[in-house]
Amino acid sequence: MRRYLFLLLLLSAAFLMFGTNVEAKSQCISCHEKETPGIVKQFLSGKMGKIGLDCSTCHGSEHNKGAEDASLAKLPTPETCNSCHPKQVEQYKAGKHSLGWIAMKAMPMLQHQPTMIVGEGYKGCSGCHKIGLKSEEEARAYRYGSGACDSCHTRHTFSKEEARDPRACQSCHMGFDHPQWEMWSTSKHGTIWQIEGKGSDRAPVCQTCHMPDGDHNVMTSWGFLAVRLPEDDQEWLKDRVTILQALGVLDDAGNPTERLEVVKAGKVARLTKEEFDRERTKMINICSKCHSTSYAKAQLDAGDKIIREADKLMAEAIRIVKGLYKDGILKKPANWKVAPDLLQFYEAKSSIEQDLYVMFLEYRMRTFQGAFHMNADYMHWYGWAPMKETLQKIKDEAEKLRKEFKLAEK
Repeated sequence: MRRYLFLLLLLSAAFLMFGTNVEAKSQCISCHEKETPGIVKQFLSGKMGKIGLDCSTCHGSEHNKGAEDASLAKLPTPETCNSCHPKQVEQYKAGKHSLGWIAMKAMPMLQHQPTMIVGEGYKGCSGCHKIGLKSEEEARAYRYGSGACDSCHTRHTFSKEEARDPRACQSCHMGFDHPQWEMWSTSKHGTIWQIEGKGSDRAPVCQTCHMPDGDHNVMTSWGFLAVRLPEDDQEWLKDRVTILQALGVLDDAGNPTERLEVVKAGKVARLTKEEFDRERTKMINICSKCHSTSYAKAQLDAGDKIIREADKLMAEAIRIVKGLYKDGILKKPANWKVAPDLLQFYEAKSSIEQDLYVMFLEYRMRTFQGAFHMNADYMHWYGWAPMKETLQKIKDEAEKLRKEFKLAEK
C-alpha cells in the first residue's frame, strides 16, 4: 500500500513540477506521430510516457512551429534528469562515468585527431566518452551527446530494465583496450548467465559488481590505468614510477607534473591507500554474497599480483626505449613534454614506440582486466603472452637501432 501511495505522490509532484498543459503536450505528440513516429512509439511504450509525461517535460515547449524552430527544442542533460532522479544523478556525478569526457579530453593524442573522431558525430572516442559531464559550451557544441544518462537508458523508452541488462554495457566496454564484455561473457559467470537467461540469480552481471543495488557511482579499486599510490612493495614501486613517468604523470626526478592533476580530476587512478581500500572492500563484500570472504580476497589478491608481474615487463620495455632517447638514438618531438609518452598512443613517432604503446594499452590492459573478470584465457593468451612477445620485439628493435646509429656515426 505504501508503495502505491508513494507512486501516486511522485506522479502528483511530476505534474506540479512540469505543468499540465495538455494542449501543448498533444501538439508534440500529434506532430511527431507524423514526423518521427518511431520516437513517439518508443516514448509511449516507456514508463515516462505511460505515467503521463510529455516530450515538453524534457525538451521544453519553445519548439512548436515544426522544422522552422526545431533548434529551440532543448536536449536533455543530467540536470534535466535530476528533476526527477536526484539520487541517481548525484551518484553518477560521484562516479567515473561522469568523468568520461574529461578523461578523453585529457589525452595528448587528442589534439592530433580530426574533429569527427573526438567530437561531433560520435564516430570515434567521443562515441562512448560522451557519457561524461560537459560544460554548457560543450553541450551546445556537441548537441546530440549531452544527455549522458541515455547512454545506458537509451532514448526514448529510457528503460531501467534495459540498463540492468549486461548487454547494455557491451557497446562501450569492448574491443582494443577494455574488452570487459568479451572477457565477462566468455567467463564462467557470463556463460552461466547466457545459459540460464536474464532471470538467473546465480551469475553476476556487470551491474552486480559495478552498480550494486542500482548505485550509479561506478568505480573500481585500481582505476582504468591500474596504477595506485602509495605502494609498500618497493620493487613494484620502482616499476610503477617508471610507468608513471612514461605516462607523463611524474617527471624524470619522480616529481608530480601537471598531468597528475588531470589524473586526479578524471579519477583514473587511486592516489591514496584509503581510496583504494574503500573500493576493494566494496568488491570483497559483493563477491562474498556468493563466495566465502577468504576466497574472494584470494582471487582479488591474485589479480593484484598479476598487475605486479605485468608491471615488471612494462617497466623493462619503457627503460629500454628511454635509453634510446638518453643516448640520442631517438629524438624527442618538439611539442612533446616527455618521451616516450604512452598517452600519445598511435601518434608515437617510431615503430618501437608504437609497439610500446600497444604493449601498455592493449596487452597490459587485457592482462589485468582478464584476471579480475575471471577469464584465464584472456589474461594469458590475449594479455600476458603478447606482453612477453612485444618485450622481445622491443629488445630486438632497440639492438637494431643501436647498431644502425653506430654505423651512421662512422
